[in-house]
Amino acid sequence: MSSIISFAIHSTLKLADPSWEPILLRGLEAVAAADPHYLPNLAEDSYLPTENRLFAAFAQPLDKVRYVLVGEGPYPRAESATGVCFMDGAVGSLWSEAGLSKQVNRATSLRNFMKMLLVADGQLDIAQTGGAALAPIAAKALAANSTMIQTLADLQHNLTRHGFLLLNAALVFRPHVPPVKEAKAWRPFLQVVLSALAQREAPAKLVLWGKIAEQLQALPDVDRFPQIVSEHPYNLSFIGNAGMQKLFGAMHLLERQP
Repeated sequence: MSSIISFAIHSTLKLADPSWEPILLRGLEAVAAADPHYLPNLAEDSYLPTENRLFAAFAQPLDKVRYVLVGEGPYPRAESATGVCFMDGAVGSLWSEAGLSKQVNRATSLRNFMKMLLVADGQLDIAQTGGAALAPIAAKALAANSTMIQTLADLQHNLTRHGFLLLNAALVFRPHVPPVKEAKAWRPFLQVVLSALAQREAPAKLVLWGKIAEQLQALPDVDRFPQIVSEHPYNLSFIGNAGMQKLFGAMHLLERQP
């Protein structure tokens, strides 16, 4: 445990809610048991996210989790990787006069997620999702009396309020390590996390985005979760995914919520 403690406990665990600490520790032990060299090597390497945000997603308290959304991995940019699935730290405002903000348009997964929400909400036609169609929606959003959310922090707040734990299959990004290999190293950790959630009286719903996340279906206890699987949001087809529209449409995530 000493190498794990030096790497994780005193720095990266502090952003997690205390309810997760024993589970995260068991998860790190599982990673070390599967590959004793992985965590010490990672501690000596440069990786994203920075600023001790490795476990930032676990700020959502354990007893508040209703959905576990698993993406692929952190954004490959230091200013963007937050430790929370598809929450791009470089994004402030969601809107511009032309439609979505430049920062949202740069974050492909977030851009397609936003468009999917607008289609699900009936504000955007799936056949026309470009700038010309988005401009009047943005004007409505930016109006003084608007009830629509304004920032990415607002969107994250709404997702958190609905009980989302926003994870990635790989908790870190390193340009010299293939995402599939990185995700494999973290699979024992996610197995511990999911097994802990599966023990609850009402298991959370598992939402898996993309092929790497789908591999979690082979883990023990995963069959105890209601599951929804889709392509990753960096695919344009995600905008028209009926399953995602059904899941998120009823939540009205683009509206201000308490």
